[in-house]
Amino acid sequence: MSDRSSSRIPAAARVDAPVTPAQLREIGLFGALPDDVLEHLCGTLKTLRVHPGDVIFREGDHGRELYVVLEGEMEVMKKSRRGRDTRVAIFGPNDAFGEMSIIDLQPRSASVRSLGQARLLRVSSEDMDALYRFDLKAYTLIVLNIAREMSRRLRVTDGLLADFASNLLDEYVVADPPARPR
Repeated sequence: MSDRSSSRIPAAARVDAPVTPAQLREIGLFGALPDDVLEHLCGTLKTLRVHPGDVIFREGDHGRELYVVLEGEMEVMKKSRRGRDTRVAIFGPNDAFGEMSIIDLQPRSASVRSLGQARLLRVSSEDMDALYRFDLKAYTLIVLNIAREMSRRLRVTDGLLADFASNLLDEYVVADPPARPR
């Protein structure tokens, strides 16, 4: 696909009612932020309503925003070397996705689509820059929370990979090789 737009949110997605400080307090990404910062974020961050099957972004797209699931479920799909889409995660309420695009300038590493009606909170790099100017400590806390979540996911992935490799070895390597004829 040659068109690599910065956002795949369908035109049918509509801006929804703003998020409240109470809702933000429940989301790990915004953990430990003071009330004045939560109020600021409520005034700047956009919420979107998406429909079943809507693609939020595709693997390889350029992106500069992350999303938090407020309602609904999102499916994360990764292409294999053979080009097969494989589900690698499902995110539900209060989970964030797309955070790597806030940290680095690489293309999206996976595709994400809605499994049903969903409500998302969009946090763009511009929103993060504005937060940096508004409150450096709050900006730092959010970046730290992103790093903690990425670290947690990497630990889970490492465990899954180790289990997969172990099962693969068990299947293809004989534990006790047959005795050699003399």
